[in-house]
Amino acid sequence: MSKLDPKFKYEVAAQPGGENIMRCFQCGACSTCCPVREVADKYNPRKIIRMILLGMRNKVLSSDFIWLCSICHNCVERCPQDVRFAEIMDAVRNIAMREGYIHPAYASRVEAIHNQGVLYQITDRENQRRHDLGLPPRATEYDDVTQILDLTGLLELAKKDKEE
Repeated sequence: MSKLDPKFKYEVAAQPGGENIMRCFQCGACSTCCPVREVADKYNPRKIIRMILLGMRNKVLSSDFIWLCSICHNCVERCPQDVRFAEIMDAVRNIAMREGYIHPAYASRVEAIHNQGVLYQITDRENQRRHDLGLPPRATEYDDVTQILDLTGLLELAKKDKEE
């Protein structure tokens, strides 16, 4: 019981997207239509909300399952209480990032953006294709992206995750 944080639900509710979390009365409508739940047993929207409401802060924030939501909004459409689970997962991920938790897939994306300015490398052939279509070539300078990553601390968080 000492590992529970009774204020965690209020922290989530204070985040943009988490406002409706305490409306949930555990009907399970969100879990019955979730495509991620079909392929990942550990992902269950109803149980995740219950964990948040119970104050299982560390378990929720450090778990891989918070990164699995496909944001399909099936749960949002079917919820009789307008809980908006997909948005709650965004709020929880934002808290996790602030607390220093990041999924390895996101860490590698941050590094790719930092190193090349975009997620996917654009080759000379693709730049030629852009030219043929009348589009400008991809910029080779991306100091603004680097500055954003540095100012937000996202790059440091991604590097920390990689070291662990």
